[in-house]
Amino acid sequence: MTIIRRPSPFGELMSLRQAMDRLFEDSFVRPSRSWTTLGEAPIPLDIRHGTDELVVEAALPGVKPEDVDITVEQGTLTIRAESSSERREEGEYLVQEIRRGMASRTVSLPNGLEPDRATATFENGILTLRIPRAEEVKPRQIRITPTTDAQASTPAGGSSSESAQGSGA
Repeated sequence: MTIIRRPSPFGELMSLRQAMDRLFEDSFVRPSRSWTTLGEAPIPLDIRHGTDELVVEAALPGVKPEDVDITVEQGTLTIRAESSSERREEGEYLVQEIRRGMASRTVSLPNGLEPDRATATFENGILTLRIPRAEEVKPRQIRITPTTDAQASTPAGGSSSESAQGSGA
């Protein structure tokens, strides 16, 4: 005799706690995985700063450079891109994951940048934006002059206490 095991119809239902955990995780822990409310996709960014400039790299695969709009206004950087691939073929899609349409990202920039002197390059789907730092906010290195013990205790020209001791002896 063969025993046939049938799955329970209630086994696939998730508990209320699991549903709330998933909702919380999708909303707060990993919000960038989902589309934004207006149907726009967030643009993934890498932002790094050095002593001379701030570098912003944005991944824009499938986007032409002329379809990218970059603005800096009152310390806020906005990158907008539009991918308009009108490639429609006959047949029904089994999987359709390539994002098309409008994408944007807005970030606040630190103070002390000169956005008027910024340069942008676009290569292999990566937008690289270089924003130089203002001269006033660049870190300055102060050199320490090495001194010996005698020079450290005696200012240039000698001190009055040493000259008084030398003349009294």
